[in-house]
This record gives sequence, structure tokens and C-alpha cells, in this order.
Amino acid sequence: MKKVAVLLAPGFEESEAIVTIDILRRLNIEVDTLACAESRAVVSYHDIPMVADATLTERADDLYDAIVLPGGPQGSVNLAASQEVVRFITAHDNAGKFICPICSAAARVLGGNGLLKGRRYVCSGDLWQRVRDGEYVDAAVVEDGNLISGKGLGLVFDFALTVAARLLDDEKPVRDHADHIDYRW
Repeated sequence: MKKVAVLLAPGFEESEAIVTIDILRRLNIEVDTLACAESRAVVSYHDIPMVADATLTERADDLYDAIVLPGGPQGSVNLAASQEVVRFITAHDNAGKFICPICSAAARVLGGNGLLKGRRYVCSGDLWQRVRDGEYVDAAVVEDGNLISGKGLGLVFDFALTVAARLLDDEKPVRDHADHIDYRW
């Protein structure tokens, strides 16, 4: 079974995190939420408290098939400022694992720490203008090797389904995966 880490820093965009977690789990992909804080309790951008499965410190040596980086104005700033987050991403990138930022995370976390390495990416708003080491592409989701980036909240389903498709080694159109999701409440 494929395994994904979703990094939650204080101020993370809750919908980008929750929708992605939900889609991945509905497709039987294991997801660990990791708090990038001293405790497992993390408060989102809209002041919604969440308790993560573990802290990043507790899982820093684990290797996942993918890392998801939700945005959020403060969340992405907090992720970018954490050397532990940068080390975790670098280790996964070096191992060829999927690195999956959405919204502001591509520009702030990866671009702000020299982790784009010339790859094509997308992010929200005009943050791309501050990035020097990547190639901005205006699209819903951009894939370049092991980097899968999503534009933002309005396109989170496209992002989550793309991440799921790549993890499941499926070349079908991304929307075809929606047919396999159990939406019953």
C-alpha cells in the first residue's frame, strides 16, 4: 500500500489538506498527517484545530511515497522556515519520491529554499514572480518528474486525483478516478 505524509504547519489551508487526505484515503492510500510543530495539535488558517497523527520530528526518518504540502498564507511560511521540513523534503526528493505542494507551498516552501531545481511548477497568485529556480506554468496541476504541484484551493480535487493517479501508477485520465471513490456518507 502506498503511503503519504501530509505536512501540517500552523496556519495551513485546511481545505487543501482535508480534501487531499479524504480523496487519498477513499482510494485506499495510507495517509499520515504530520504536525510541523512541537505537539500534534495544529491550528489551521481559519482557526480550526486539528490533531495530527504524529509530529514531523517523530517521523523524520520515515520514507513515504509522497509528501503533500498544503498552502495557506501562514502555513506555507511556517513550512518554509522549518529546517526540519526542508531536510524531510530534500531526503524524499533525493529518493525520487513525489513532492506535492499546492497553492502557495510550491513558491514559498520549494522556491524559497532552492528546492525546485529548475522544474516546472504552478502556485497561487503572483508568488511565482519571486521564485528564481523553477519554471512557472499557468495550469491547474503541473507535473515535472517527481514534482506534482497544484494551483490552489479551487482546483484541489484535480490536484488530489492527480497525486492519487501517480501513486497508483495509473495513466488513466485523472477524472476517471472519481468513478472509484465511495461518496456514500
